[in-house]
Amino acid sequence: MAGRPTFRGRLAVAIGAAVALLAGLVAVLSTNAYAAAGCRVTYRVTSQWPGGFTGDVAVTNLGDPVTGWTLQWTFGAGQSVTQAWNATVTASGAQVTAVNAGYNGSIATNATVSFGFNGSWTGSNPVPASFTLNGTTCTGGVTSPSASPSASPSTSPSASTSPQPGNAMAAVAAMQPGWNLGNSLDATGADETSWGNPRVTAALLDNIRAQGFNSIRIPVTWGQHMGSAPGYTVDAAWLARVKEVVDWALADGFYVVLNVHHDSWQWINTMPSDRTNVQNRYNALWTQLAAAFRTSSPKLVLESVNEPQFTGSSGDAQNAELLAALNTEFRRIVRASGGNNATRLLVLPTLHTSADQARVDELTATFNQLGDPNLIATVHFYGYWPFSVNIAGGTRFDSAVEQDLVGQFDRVANAFVSRGIPVIIGEYGLLGFDRHTGTIEQGEKLKFFEYLGYYARSKKLTTMLWDNGQHFGRTSFAWSDPELFAQIRSSWTTRSGTASADFVYVPKSGAVAAQTLTLNLNGTTLQGLRQGSTDLVRGTDYTVSGNQLTLTASALTRLVGSRSYGVNATLQARFSAGVPWRINIITYDPPLLSAATGTTAAFTLPAQFRGDQLATMEAKYADGSNAGPQNWTSFKEFDVTFAPDYTAGTITLRPAFFAEVNDNAKVTLTLHFWSGTKVTYFVTRSGSTVTGSLS
Repeated sequence: MAGRPTFRGRLAVAIGAAVALLAGLVAVLSTNAYAAAGCRVTYRVTSQWPGGFTGDVAVTNLGDPVTGWTLQWTFGAGQSVTQAWNATVTASGAQVTAVNAGYNGSIATNATVSFGFNGSWTGSNPVPASFTLNGTTCTGGVTSPSASPSASPSTSPSASTSPQPGNAMAAVAAMQPGWNLGNSLDATGADETSWGNPRVTAALLDNIRAQGFNSIRIPVTWGQHMGSAPGYTVDAAWLARVKEVVDWALADGFYVVLNVHHDSWQWINTMPSDRTNVQNRYNALWTQLAAAFRTSSPKLVLESVNEPQFTGSSGDAQNAELLAALNTEFRRIVRASGGNNATRLLVLPTLHTSADQARVDELTATFNQLGDPNLIATVHFYGYWPFSVNIAGGTRFDSAVEQDLVGQFDRVANAFVSRGIPVIIGEYGLLGFDRHTGTIEQGEKLKFFEYLGYYARSKKLTTMLWDNGQHFGRTSFAWSDPELFAQIRSSWTTRSGTASADFVYVPKSGAVAAQTLTLNLNGTTLQGLRQGSTDLVRGTDYTVSGNQLTLTASALTRLVGSRSYGVNATLQARFSAGVPWRINIITYDPPLLSAATGTTAAFTLPAQFRGDQLATMEAKYADGSNAGPQNWTSFKEFDVTFAPDYTAGTITLRPAFFAEVNDNAKVTLTLHFWSGTKVTYFVTRSGSTVTGSLS
């Protein structure tokens, strides 16, 4: 499902202060006299408020591996660091020193470590003018191994980072973390812009590299750019364009994964009924691609096919046999083409890139048969389906969601990693993101990605974020949700503390009562709570008993102020590692809905949300049976069947909902809000006319 076109515009989040990006800063590392050394430092202000800001610093090692690092800079406008994570940060006047934590002191070649901090500022908040790493001022170059002090610094990636035959595990580890250039060269229209994204630019890849990604997966759909049988010649201009983008990425120091993408469901899927023609076309395609890239850097990795699937097969046995044939021919063709392809890393998927045990076992058999040490297994992961799309009441990151993740990652780790065969999670995310990232509540999705990064790391799995344009702006070069990316980035190196919710709802009227959240410490310790640059007082504003964090009635009374609807205050729970956990203090009243009329094509019910937000919606007939699509559950799919619009003050019931609602049968809707409030509403469809009422 991932990678199909989405027609929603991306939400560009404007941060109060300009995001400062120093993508090109390079520092020389202190290693031995003849070591290649260099790094890239990226300093970003990810959020800013009056008197305070959050900063993020990423250090990418471009030279030989180093152990132990110290980064220093000088604030030029009186800023100061008030709290940090993933590094020990101290200051002497304006001079700031950040020293690695115990778990991130070693930086492999082309690996990235990052840390974050909260700071204070007055007047202005400019980017530091320069950095030093291990005592050496940033120079913008890489010092190559040489006994001569006059040798010129190199700006190209170190050749020592190329994967070597038989060292696939190390190479794939160096690819962590990865990012997908989705919905561009894989678009199925006339060119790469046909699904709404702009043309890929070198600047985009430069900026993605600066975010700390070490590998990039470039999905490509080839079918509409191929000629007819028997040659199936790939259009020369298209191949040249793909090669241009690949070469940009290699020049940036990325590991690059190049594949055959939506061809899987366009024509490869017909293999059960048209095996000879499909196999011939597939072989012809890979013969041309192998020839075109045989001399490319060993950091180019080739993937046989994306999400393989077959239509009209006789069942699992035939599916397995057909995929084994594709994977085997792919490997044979690439290896026979010679050059760097003789030992190039090659990626083979399971059927549907599924981590189900049967699918893993099928791919294991192929690996056993091929006996090639430079092969990589791949699956995709989009989470427990009810949570991933918000259906069937799957609104929270709970034990079912966690165990689904653990089961899938354990299966591939046990089958492959335990035997020295590397695994790439070639795409990961949440399926609801293909509509918009608000399908899943913010705090719940943060917990999902925190755990995903941690558990993948514990199982030595390399992960590649699926991004079809909904995460990183293709021209703005900014994250649509900086908080989400901060959590993802932190998970690459450490755990973060979280809580049972990222909100506390306070009723608008009546006495304000103390409220308790359950902390998920994840191996960290709570350091304190902060509002802006002000620390809350433990024992007065809040108490902690085990994993129970209680905000006192007096603190909540102060924080809600005049109790206007919506977010009145934002707190940050700061832990000993990872990123802080945001807690919104929200004033609300039960939402009010109004009667309405409309059509099955366009029905919206007026809603005064009064500070609350919609979590999910149930639909039932008078006899208690479930109404609407997917009637195995009363809880309908968020945004597919219903969608709130907080700005307009409406809830839309989409045509997909009414398409499976019985005519002239009254439907009871129960709308569940995050405050815990439930509101009942009734709709009746009569032909194409819809009537909504409160009774």
